[in-house]
Amino acid sequence: MRQKIVAGNWKMNCDLAEMEELLAGIKNNIGSVPNDVQLMVAPSFTNLHPAFESLRETNVKVVAQNMHQSESGAFTGEVSPSMLKSIGIETVIIGHSERRSIFNETDAVLAEKVSTALKHGMTVVFCFGEELKDRKADQHFEVVKQQLKEGLFHINDADWDKIILAYEPVWAIGTGETASPEQAQEMHAEIRKMITEEFSKEIADKVAILYGGSVKPANAQEIFAKEDVDGGLIGGASLKADDFLAIAKSY
Repeated sequence: MRQKIVAGNWKMNCDLAEMEELLAGIKNNIGSVPNDVQLMVAPSFTNLHPAFESLRETNVKVVAQNMHQSESGAFTGEVSPSMLKSIGIETVIIGHSERRSIFNETDAVLAEKVSTALKHGMTVVFCFGEELKDRKADQHFEVVKQQLKEGLFHINDADWDKIILAYEPVWAIGTGETASPEQAQEMHAEIRKMITEEFSKEIADKVAILYGGSVKPANAQEIFAKEDVDGGLIGGASLKADDFLAIAKSY
């Protein structure tokens, strides 16, 4: 049975006071979330340790939105995996579509980040997905396969225990376009096929694949009902405690 996961990526939102209010709303109603659903929240770097301390007595995991691929050094503004681990953070998002498009992170750089995170025993939420032009050109499977092969498939079989996948159809995020639950299922099933071909069916069947295409309380139940969708990487809806918890209760 694969892990059910609902992860909130807060992006560059919430100062300390706003985060405390949001966390209070989550903690006050967390009992309504099924026990088999793992909640995760990803605040900004400045709020990681306060969030970790606030959620210490819960089963909610605090996740970093990014990290540098180097151990240390002259990389102004960056954060290393050892820094994250020193404040209790064991999981990191790598390859988010905004890191790829805005900060020009390549598959090669992301592969380095994955290797460094795994070296430090961290769990990686690896993000990938095609843009609208790829979907319209019917190149979506090829683009996703390339991102996986060049950014992730260098790892060993044993490393998959520390991998969570997050498929982001970039074309369905804030574009007015909508990805159907059927399209999500089609891609997730294809991703498992790719992993089976490169590694094994056992690994493909075991890894959790989250969907990151504008999941909301109104559509979460239909999306999560799909066989190969194991949860969601939630953006805007995770900034409201009621919406985030409603999504988590959609299984």
